[in-house]
Amino acid sequence: MRRRTFLALPAAAASVAAAQQATTPEALPATPYHDYSLCLPDVLRRLAARAYSRRNEAIARLTTPEAIRARQKWARGMFWKLVGGPPERTPLDARSTGTLVRDGYRVEKLVYQSWPSFFVSANLYVPAGGTPPFPGVLFQMGHSRNGKAYESYQRCCQGLVKLGFVVLGFDPIGQGERVFYPGEDPARSRLDSPDDEHTVPGRQMLLYGDTMSRLQVWDAVRSLDYLASHPLVDPKRLASTGQSGGATLTMMLGCVDDRLRAAAVASGNTENFACAGFNPPGSTDDAEQDFVDSGPAGFDRWDLLYPMAPNPLLISVSDKDWFGTYSSSYQTSGHEEFHKLRKVYAALGHANALQWTSTPLPHNLAYDSRLKIYNWFSRWLKGDSHPVAEEPATAPEAERELLVSESGSVVKSFASLSPFVMNRKRTFTRSAANLAGLTGTVRPAASARFAVLGRVPSRAVDIEAVEVAPEPRVWLPSWMFVPHTPDRSLPALLLLPPHGRNSDWHEGELNERLADAGAAVCVPDLRGAGDLSPEFGRHNAAYALDHHNDENYAWASLILGRPLAGQWATDILALAAAFRAHPAAAGRKLILAAAGRWTVPALIAAALDEKIAGLYLAGGIISFESVAATEDYICSFANFVPRLLLHTDLPETAASLGSRKLVIAGAVDARGTVVPEAEVRRLYPSATVLAAPRWDLETLSRLAS
Repeated sequence: MRRRTFLALPAAAASVAAAQQATTPEALPATPYHDYSLCLPDVLRRLAARAYSRRNEAIARLTTPEAIRARQKWARGMFWKLVGGPPERTPLDARSTGTLVRDGYRVEKLVYQSWPSFFVSANLYVPAGGTPPFPGVLFQMGHSRNGKAYESYQRCCQGLVKLGFVVLGFDPIGQGERVFYPGEDPARSRLDSPDDEHTVPGRQMLLYGDTMSRLQVWDAVRSLDYLASHPLVDPKRLASTGQSGGATLTMMLGCVDDRLRAAAVASGNTENFACAGFNPPGSTDDAEQDFVDSGPAGFDRWDLLYPMAPNPLLISVSDKDWFGTYSSSYQTSGHEEFHKLRKVYAALGHANALQWTSTPLPHNLAYDSRLKIYNWFSRWLKGDSHPVAEEPATAPEAERELLVSESGSVVKSFASLSPFVMNRKRTFTRSAANLAGLTGTVRPAASARFAVLGRVPSRAVDIEAVEVAPEPRVWLPSWMFVPHTPDRSLPALLLLPPHGRNSDWHEGELNERLADAGAAVCVPDLRGAGDLSPEFGRHNAAYALDHHNDENYAWASLILGRPLAGQWATDILALAAAFRAHPAAAGRKLILAAAGRWTVPALIAAALDEKIAGLYLAGGIISFESVAATEDYICSFANFVPRLLLHTDLPETAASLGSRKLVIAGAVDARGTVVPEAEVRRLYPSATVLAAPRWDLETLSRLAS
């Protein structure tokens, strides 16, 4: 650089700065609100990033066979821990109810019990020729309403049996002959989909620390027991395959059962939940595919596959699924995790035993995908060197031809228990637990204070726009109604109304009238609701819209170890602390009033904060025991806490308030029906019980008096 050029630089920089100053507008003269739509998604992003990093660090250490074997043992143990533990094997008590003889094979109609009185309907495909023992394949169905009778699944089973495999295909829970929420036709569900047949009871099971994952994978283990013990099957040549949900169950089976010598996973849920570019609420799915608390444990869906190594494993995906079925991370996460697992296979000396393949076609077990399964198993279980170029002739049966039961329902024909009934029949003894730890509630910092964003007058009160941050990058916007003529004998009212903070704020409406009477009133929104409703996820609109609700944010929060109810209780504790520190609340008792879904986190917060002097709960759920006891419940999943009923319930939590004032108005059961006052008093003997849930001046004024 020449000297004169160097000397000219300061003048040029000054000129640029002056130009920028001339064109840069002044700071926007507006109330400094945050982008609240990011608060809950950002909490999940941070939790997912920690889980992703924690797992990556562990996977990076798998460079020796010894380290890999330790990880395999850990993965199996952690899976069982997360899903509720391995059950005991009980008699299968298998029997045949009929046989179909077809060209080149026969189909035996079977029923057996994976648990006592929990019946599984299945079809066994047996070659008519060839020399036994044959290799055995467990075929696991995707989420088809007709289960084992779904056309493409029948074609795959028929193709495999004609290629010399014994194939066992069984109805998953809630599908085919195993419908547990029957409608007018006992063989057809009254619920919207097979997914609901899994998830409706699966949510209830969480309250006792059990999972639909455990129930479903045990069906697969016991089905493999039957297949392995068949006299025509070689127990040293067993495999499993399936498409969609059946592929995901194949992944679970491979994790817990080392009898599998090969597996083919066809468009299963081969994306990790905690992944790069996490897109809240993430890849939440059916109950059996959402592993609660897996994030903090550093466990994810691909860990299901590590115990399979170095046995042959085919990962077959639909390239359309990243925008047609699963989340936007389906393809990128799956391929990233495949490469990590491939290093493990290579370290074990079997790099060629792991393969990734894909199809451009939509989510289905189409012809091309079936061919890949035939070739994979023919190569690894039979040693065939010639590729299967064409599917053997197949002819799917009518569903009625494959029925094991006369009625088409194992409940009606065999008096099978349902998952709901099995959950209700469990016995347990409650043990004490730390409520904050159980719910994932975080206590506020001693310095919790409201930031005043703006203050305006309104008739007899001033209205402040305030916010408090219960944790990093979470801000809770609130309206503070400060009376011009305060009555310090009246309490500070922290209100959680049914429709959020932006209801009843206008002149002459409820909040202002309460303050006009002399009370201090604070009305916030909590994360994920009202002004904090989360932004829509990226990419496919149908997927984003379907997942934009409390249900999926609740699942995501549970997977990442922070129940949504506990996050809301965290918010309430921070609001209560900040409110007490506000000048308008000085010298006043703090009363917390909550309606609807806010009653559960409000009760948790009050139990953890003895400075909350009183609690008003309007229209809240009476107990989670009511939820567990109700087959058709409608209450919000957002307030579910895993293992809650092993330790406590809402009445016990309320009892911990001691002599503090508790008012319960119009408590409802799990169906949303108002519970009789006498029953509420029985469960809450120290509470004042009101017949109807009310959120009006008369009711809330009583709290202020």
